[in-house]
Amino acid sequence: MLFGGRSGDEPALRAQIGRMVSEAIAAGLLAPGARLPSSRGLAAELGLARNTVVAAYDALIDAGVLVSRDRSGCFVASPGADAARSADPEPSAAGAWPGRFAIRPSRLPQITKPRDWTRYPYPFLFGQFDASLFPVAAWRESVKAASSVKEINGWSLDQVDDDDRDLIEQLRLRVLPRRGILAAPGEIMVTIGSQHALSLLVQLLVARRTVVGLEDPGYTDTRNMVGLASDRIRPLARDGRGIVPDAAFRACDVAFVTIGHQCPTTAVTPLSRRRELLAAAAEGDVVLVEDDYEADLSTEEEVGLPSLKSLDADGRVIHVGSFSKVLAPGLRVGYVVAPSPVVDELRALRRLMLRHPPTNNQRSLAAFVALGHYRAHLARTAAVLRQRADLIAALAPQLMPGCTFRRGFGAKSFWAEGPAGLDARALGRALQREGVLIEPGDIFFMDPEQGRRFFRLGFTAIPLQQIEPGLRRLAAVLAACSR
Repeated sequence: MLFGGRSGDEPALRAQIGRMVSEAIAAGLLAPGARLPSSRGLAAELGLARNTVVAAYDALIDAGVLVSRDRSGCFVASPGADAARSADPEPSAAGAWPGRFAIRPSRLPQITKPRDWTRYPYPFLFGQFDASLFPVAAWRESVKAASSVKEINGWSLDQVDDDDRDLIEQLRLRVLPRRGILAAPGEIMVTIGSQHALSLLVQLLVARRTVVGLEDPGYTDTRNMVGLASDRIRPLARDGRGIVPDAAFRACDVAFVTIGHQCPTTAVTPLSRRRELLAAAAEGDVVLVEDDYEADLSTEEEVGLPSLKSLDADGRVIHVGSFSKVLAPGLRVGYVVAPSPVVDELRALRRLMLRHPPTNNQRSLAAFVALGHYRAHLARTAAVLRQRADLIAALAPQLMPGCTFRRGFGAKSFWAEGPAGLDARALGRALQREGVLIEPGDIFFMDPEQGRRFFRLGFTAIPLQQIEPGLRRLAAVLAACSR
């Protein structure tokens, strides 16, 4: 039997069939008008009772996903059919919704990646992970350790606005010291990924007239979040050593920075410039939010560069980190390190949204770190990613001599600048048809036209053996687009 679950678990089996058909339609494997297998034939193929398949088909017909034709079978509904079935009987009420929205986040430029990216053989994506790198056995052991009756009785209670004490302790003792950060328990708060942390900090620190410094190019979602809150965004000047601590920088109230690996260029800010930034921030009374999104997973030997927070002498740096880039994006565990008055306000703000992140996940992660699995995972994964980085560094310039490829020490992606006139977004669309996924760079710029010829190549999601054939396809399509 192909499907999981017991043969008597009819609702679960019907739901699995429904998901299978819906996902096939969404992926384009079943086009509008396509005929589905007969209920008898599909039941035989899956080893299920025919009634189970009939019930699943009926549910999809009721939802408008499929249509039934007498003595012909079931077919994928046309796009208009579903719209007609689900049309609001009072279209004037539906049309009034846009006027009620206080903000329109759906209209902001978004970083988009195919939801079904695992189907593509050559995913040069940043922020996604090759599933083979996940430490399955170690994670299961950690979850088991957090699942005894005693442990459950501890983490299953309502924590209100508190975090799991074990995870806070592991952050203090084993994670943050790798970044040179020493923090008291009251100076750390757990978030649902670094994105959640940045959103909380924007809400806490940024008002309509707050002057906010942002990197350009920079992280699109931070720019969107700040843009919804403030009318006074200032691009931060950069040179070969990173952000320039000039008068414009000192005039900011808050600045969001990625000095470990600048997003998206991967440039690493040297120690001397980090000290200059802190001095300028002290002079101008600037709060610095350090987004250290991929610090722990360095693909090279440690270079000894301290985080900005570790150099902070007067408590003006807020540090944001994440386990998502290290373990798995779906884990959604991040953290903020800040002076205790800031953390107190962040906790109160977080409580209004979701009280606290799921404590069972926090406890399992704490066990994962305490049992030594975290450090072992970092070492193993770093070695794998170093191989991938070295291969791209060797092949990409040879295959695409008209491009410049940059990668800061330890980064998990390459920042590529194509030849003059290249439209990297059109290149991305052409590559997608060839099974290759890249990230066009225009989305990272305040003026997208300035980033038209740039693109990003990540390598955390693509297996080593797929890199060379993927780069060769990329090079061929690039040559065709550049003619």
